[in-house]
Formats: sequence, C-alpha cells, structure tokens
Amino acid sequence: MAAIAQPATSARFWRSLAILTLLLALFALLALWAGGRKLDLQALETDPVARVLFFRLRLPRVIMAGLVGSSLAVAGAALQALFRNPLADPATLGVSGGGAVGAALAIAFGWGERVTGVPVVFIMAFGGALAAFLLVHRISRSGSLLLPGALLLAGVVVNLIASAAVLTIQYVTDASRALQILRWIIGSLDVIGFDTIWRMLIFLIPCWLVLFAFARDLHLLAMGEDSAGALGVNVARCEVVVHLVCSLLVGVTVAVGGAIAFVGLIVPHAVRMLFGEDLRIVLPSSLLLGAAFLIAADTVARTLLDPNELPVGAITALLGGPAFLWLLHRRQRYSAL
Repeated sequence: MAAIAQPATSARFWRSLAILTLLLALFALLALWAGGRKLDLQALETDPVARVLFFRLRLPRVIMAGLVGSSLAVAGAALQALFRNPLADPATLGVSGGGAVGAALAIAFGWGERVTGVPVVFIMAFGGALAAFLLVHRISRSGSLLLPGALLLAGVVVNLIASAAVLTIQYVTDASRALQILRWIIGSLDVIGFDTIWRMLIFLIPCWLVLFAFARDLHLLAMGEDSAGALGVNVARCEVVVHLVCSLLVGVTVAVGGAIAFVGLIVPHAVRMLFGEDLRIVLPSSLLLGAAFLIAADTVARTLLDPNELPVGAITALLGGPAFLWLLHRRQRYSAL
C-alpha cells in the first residue's frame, strides 16, 4: 500500500504546484497591468514615467502582496496542524495584535523617521509582535512543556488586550493620526522600490524552508499528539519551532502590511478541499495560493474605486468571510453524508 500511496502523493503534489503556479502567474500579470494608468510594453520602452510607475511602484507592490499572502497562508496551515484546530490562524498567536500596538504607538507619537532605511513604524510593529510572542510563549509554558491549549487561549486573550490598547491610543491621539492608525490596522501594501522586500526575504525564506522541513512532523501531529510521538516525532521540539517560525513570519508581515485578516484562515481550507489533507502538499500549495489570493485582493483594492484606493484588509475580509462560511457549510454537509 505504501508503494502505491507514494506515487499518488507525488502526483498530487506536482499537480497542485503546477495548477497554483499558473494561477499565481495569471493574477500577477493582471495586477501588473491593472490600475488607473494603463501600461503596455511599448510605453515601458519609450516612456520614463511609465518605467518608474511599473518598476518602482507596481512591480514591488505585486511582489509585496505575494510575499505577505504566502507567509500568512503557510503560517495558517502550519498553525491549524499544530493546534489540530481548523479555526486557528496567525491572529491566534497574539502576534498580529502586538504588532498593531507597536505601530499605533509609533504613528500616535509621529515617529516617521527611518533607521538604516527602515521606517520606525515597521520597527515598532515588529518589536510589538516579538513582545507578544514572548508573552504568549511564557504564559503557555509549564516547565519544559509548551501547552498548545494554553498557547491558543493566551494568544486570543493577548490579541483582545492589544485591540483594546489600540482603540485607547486612537481615542487619545488626534483625528488625522487616528485615521492613519485605522488604515494601517486594516492593512495596506504601499511600497516604493525593493529595499523593504529584500529585507523581508532575509527572514521569510528561512522560515518557509523550516516549515517545509517540518511538513512530515506536522502531518503526523495533525492526526494526534500520541500517534505522532509513537511514529518518532519530537512533539515538544516541533511545537516550539513551529510556534517561533510562525510568529516570526507573522511579525514580519504585520510590520510591513498591517493586520491583514482571513488569508491565513481561508487559504489552507481551500487547499485542503482541492488537494487533500497531506501537510506535505498543503504547506507549499498554501504558499502559492496565499500569494495569488492577496495579489488578487490588492488588485481589487487598487482598482475598484479608482482613483481612490481601499485598504486591502477590507477586501480580504469581504472576500474571505463569505468564502470561509461557504467552505465550512460544504465541509459539514459532506461530513454528514
């Protein structure tokens, strides 16, 4: 049976990568050419303004959307396996809330400076995300053990406290900065050039590779902690490493794009429905579909009310919420058959 199952798994793996890569390429091309000013290849060759618009604004933004979407989706898939809870997502860690508090403080105090080219708002957001991770990790530890149930509850409570803190900061600051905080929290992918993207990749690529390396352990862990331990999985190490890596992924994405909702929740569910439950397929597929989903959502945000722009987090919530309810209804219907 194992000899039969292995080729079948390999075929599903390559089929999923091929389909989702094509989908990602399609959405990326549409995003590059969509916008208030239409671009064509001839304009890029002859018009310097068109080249600046394409290479300094539009292309970096599409890449940024892909990186943020892929990181949130792969983190969501890993966390759902780790907690054995289909409703787990990056917000579960409390990292999103911590990042929001850090960014809100920087905006409220008017810290618009840059340190070695990185905006202070990004640094504060990442610092807040890291502080939330350390707090949640400390609360959920019992001796040398990390308790997933306590981790889940601690993350949710930290996010609630952070939400209250952000609301307080908005209330006491002036109206213009309160609006900036709101826009940042909802999510925005404004970027100029590739400097921020290169810095993100230093963190994101190693985190992706670590999660892929733990795909087999997560697949076994999703079936039960006792079963995974019996099959040779170091459960304690897997839980600590996956929690740390997912926190780092979410911290980086929150620092640059704000608290973008639903990507880490909806994308892994869609992947499992399309290609099965095997985490060795779900993780890389979630990375590709997450990138495609957020690129598409950001394209809608940029063009729907042109020349005005909607926050991308509002689009992901409007698209992701109903889609998740439909997926949940469909899963329950098939489970009842």
